[in-house]
Order: sequence, then structure tokens, then C-alpha cells
Amino acid sequence: MKLGIFGGTFDPVHNAHLFVAESARALEGLDTVLFVPTNSQHYREKAQASIEHRCAMILGAIATNRSFMLDDTDLREDSTGHTADLIPRLQRKYPDATFTFIIGADSLVNTPWVRFDEVLDSLERFAIAPRPGVRADALGRVLEAVPSRLRERVSALNLPEVPESATSIRTLLSQGRTARYLVPEPVWQYIVAHHLYGYDGGA
Repeated sequence: MKLGIFGGTFDPVHNAHLFVAESARALEGLDTVLFVPTNSQHYREKAQASIEHRCAMILGAIATNRSFMLDDTDLREDSTGHTADLIPRLQRKYPDATFTFIIGADSLVNTPWVRFDEVLDSLERFAIAPRPGVRADALGRVLEAVPSRLRERVSALNLPEVPESATSIRTLLSQGRTARYLVPEPVWQYIVAHHLYGYDGGA
């Protein structure tokens, strides 16, 4: 079984997340993509929505795709939030699987990674999705630091850059503006029903 690991805060999950996950599933030949939300931030501000709300939105967003699944491994109290610690836990949980880690280029370039070699060593593939604003030379510098024996595991997903981001969506909502059609319809209805991210407008 070939599993994709798609981690993040998902605050909120949006259409670009789904597009990247589905594209990676198809391009990398994955059986299932695990959406793995985290509560530990070592390099980003604290999530605005509670983990209960974020998981509910993920479940609503992925309900129609049989190849998507929510995994709560990185939400346990003893989770460190580090990918190098997460992957062994997933390997114990899914002992017959090989893993492809799916990540946006911005997360790779703009955040410090702990034990990156160890992460790559535990994966079959490390798939990078293009993101607006990430310069090729900046990404190249990160990849140059990867030991040559591991570089063949790293691949760039052949996708168009998708500009949507959770930050821009939260900004719109905090201004009372709609984010409908930037997020899946179940997510939009959930945000409206629970007045998340300061949004108090109508559906």
C-alpha cells in the first residue's frame, strides 16, 4: 500500500489543499492520502480554529473522495510536531505501507526542518508542490543540502501554482468578506454556522 502524508494546520482546509493532494495521489500512484493535522507549531503562529473545528472541516472537505483519509496521529498529547517523529508512528500504524510526504515549496523553503536527512531516509518519496512566491534558487539551495544518496527520493510535482492560502482566506473572513468557492462547500457552511475566523456574514 502506498500512502501519502499531507500534514499541516489546515486552518482552514481549502481547495488548493485538495487539488495538491489529489494531484499527488495521481502523479505518485498513491492508494490513499492521509490528511494529518497538527497542534504543534514550531515555526508558525498558533492556529485560530480549535482542532475539533479543523478536523470537522477536513472531514467535510474529503467526504466525497474515497482516497482521502483523516489521521490524528500528530494530535496526541505526546506528539512533538516534528515530521521525523511523526513518520515512525505512522509506520507502526500502517506497517505494510510505503510513504510519500507531500509538501508545498513554501513550507520547505521558509521553515527550519529538524533531522531532514532522517525524514528523507524513512520515505519512499518526498513530493514538492509549487507555490507562488517561492524562487527556484531558494528551493535549489535547500535541495543542494540533501545528501546525494537521498536526492532521487525528492520530486517536484508538475502542477500549476495555486494562489489560495489559509492566511488569505482568514484575512478575507476577518474583514467580513466571503471566502465561498475558495474552500469546499461543506467547509464554507461550517465556517458560517460556527462564525469562525471572525466571519459574521450570511451564507
